Amino acid sequence: MGFSIWVWRLGSVGGRLLSLPPLSFIMYAAIFFLLKRKSLVLVFHFICKLRMIAMATGVAAGTSNFHFGGIRCKGQSCQQASLVSSLTFNGCIQRELSWSFGVSRFLRFQRFNFSHSPVSENWKSLRTVPVLSCLRDGSVKYFDFSVIGSGVAGLCYALEVAKHGTVAVITKAEPHESNTNYAQGGVSAVLCPSDSVESHMQDTIVAGAYLCDDETVRVVCTEGPDRIRELIAIGASFDRGGDGNLHLAREGGHSHHRIVHAADMTGREIERALLEAVDGPHAVCHGVDTLNVETQEVVRFISKVTLLASGGAGHIYPSTTNPLVATGDGMAMAHRAQAVISNMEFVQFHPTALADEGLPIKPKKTRENSFLITEAVRGDGGILYNLGMERFMPLYDERAELAPRDVVARSIDDQLKKRNEKYVLLDISHKPTEKILSHFPNIAAECLKYGLDITSQPIPVVPAAHYMCGGVRAGLQGETNVRGLYVAGEVACTGLHGANRLASNSLLEALVFARRAVQPSIDHKKSTSIDLSASNWWTRTVVPKSLGCNVMHNILRRTKEVRKELQSIMWRYVGIVRSTTSLQTAEWRIDELEAEWETYLFEHGWEQTFVGLEACEMRNLFCCAKLVVSSALARHESRGLHYMVDFPHVEENKRLPTIILPSLVNCTWSSRQLHKLPVC
Repeated sequence: MGFSIWVWRLGSVGGRLLSLPPLSFIMYAAIFFLLKRKSLVLVFHFICKLRMIAMATGVAAGTSNFHFGGIRCKGQSCQQASLVSSLTFNGCIQRELSWSFGVSRFLRFQRFNFSHSPVSENWKSLRTVPVLSCLRDGSVKYFDFSVIGSGVAGLCYALEVAKHGTVAVITKAEPHESNTNYAQGGVSAVLCPSDSVESHMQDTIVAGAYLCDDETVRVVCTEGPDRIRELIAIGASFDRGGDGNLHLAREGGHSHHRIVHAADMTGREIERALLEAVDGPHAVCHGVDTLNVETQEVVRFISKVTLLASGGAGHIYPSTTNPLVATGDGMAMAHRAQAVISNMEFVQFHPTALADEGLPIKPKKTRENSFLITEAVRGDGGILYNLGMERFMPLYDERAELAPRDVVARSIDDQLKKRNEKYVLLDISHKPTEKILSHFPNIAAECLKYGLDITSQPIPVVPAAHYMCGGVRAGLQGETNVRGLYVAGEVACTGLHGANRLASNSLLEALVFARRAVQPSIDHKKSTSIDLSASNWWTRTVVPKSLGCNVMHNILRRTKEVRKELQSIMWRYVGIVRSTTSLQTAEWRIDELEAEWETYLFEHGWEQTFVGLEACEMRNLFCCAKLVVSSALARHESRGLHYMVDFPHVEENKRLPTIILPSLVNCTWSSRQLHKLPVC
């Protein structure tokens, strides 16, 4: 768990490399960051009661600082409007957002094609436009763009141009008071395979008594579907059918079902989604809090750029090939820091980990991670048998033992369940002894420790959690939606692996994306500065030394028990083969277990800002487990590593990533920033 810290310190005469003593740290679940708003909500009481929403991709730097638990200003006067709490930045008033506390059953899922939609730009780090003067006291206000009206047209325009400058949205009344908000019907667009743009054009022209401008009709009907996808991407929730697809209604004059709607309040839903997007937070990562497990000291690292390369989350399952440190720390931390998470349902199980139960001599203690039996054993001619010495892979796939990992893992899982057995056998003993020992010396040596000679005996194997194909959603340079936060390696979801990782592609991905993240990180570093007071913006977390040895012993004991219970739930209900019923069972059992554990901690004196190795890992395991379950419930098909018995087929119209956005509703300690108080 230890790593060495090297600091490159730049001085006026050049650089000097300082070596700090090696320290052992565990990142404990909090990436701290400053909320920079894409929008500043300003309330003016003009004679006509105009309201203004000012949007900026950048805010002029000032001397103000604040604490998330309350408003704290430095060098400026604090103000609080009747409708919004506000912070002062050199004369600019910035609304303080309610926090997004993390994953829960209320997660909002959006699934859409990033590569073919203009929405994909939202995943790129927005370029900060210098704002020399955001607002100035008096009768003159300075902006790059002014928009009059906060209906669908005004807000859509404002959202796009906000990427390139400051925007003032001026309304006559409340921002939601517009014709859009009162529109009951729906939005027509060609979203059904049996429909066509030409048909929509023809219906429009006929309804317009042939007075329509043909070019305008073509543009609107052609671009309409992308605009609907954009609305869905920013959070608009339209009605869906029992199959999970959009419910398309049909109205007078339309020859096809093409009306997207939200009951009879479509306009209100669109307005809500657009206003939330305009008011949405833009998170900036300012570093990470760590726990030195040797000194039991919390150390805060403030930095311009943070690269998250913390690995996977294999230990949400009882059997995993991952090292003990793979407890999903990075994924959970990033999710709590409002990073977007993607494709968490795709957990790769390696089909052949060494099954200790089948060894002639049992290990004296349980392994921290399963010993991997490489796929190369099957590639070199290894054959899989059940305990009745019946070869079974040809029954499942014509490629037999050379089928992809997910197929082999499901086949083994099926055999174990049908025969009520704990493991299967992988036999390579029919190959020449010298070839076995030269190709697999490490496996041979490990098995021999426990009385098994692989040159003459089959190897007991069982599937084990191996790799997370999902993670923190990243762009092509490792960037996330949190400014200053980059990801690489297993913690990231770059889109390379899709629904199932190809063997040996993971190291390649890590090499490529780590390198690609370098230049944008350098560019970001050059364009930003570190505020030396930033460390004071958040509450300090502490090690619970005041609880005493007996209390800590009981907390650690219960935490270890809860960890095993969570792993058991995940293996039983969210394993290789799943169903809606099993996933729903896992969901409520995990919620129940998490609530029970947190109650136990707080009843024994644990406080919201306490940190400890075991407790922090448990928080992260809970968070990642819920992300996997919720993602799996959202995908109503079987694709790659995600196999559902009640949705056994691949559905082409569901060939889209699963996206998890931070939820505004969550009460669990495990799923929110440590410095935040609960909202319920």
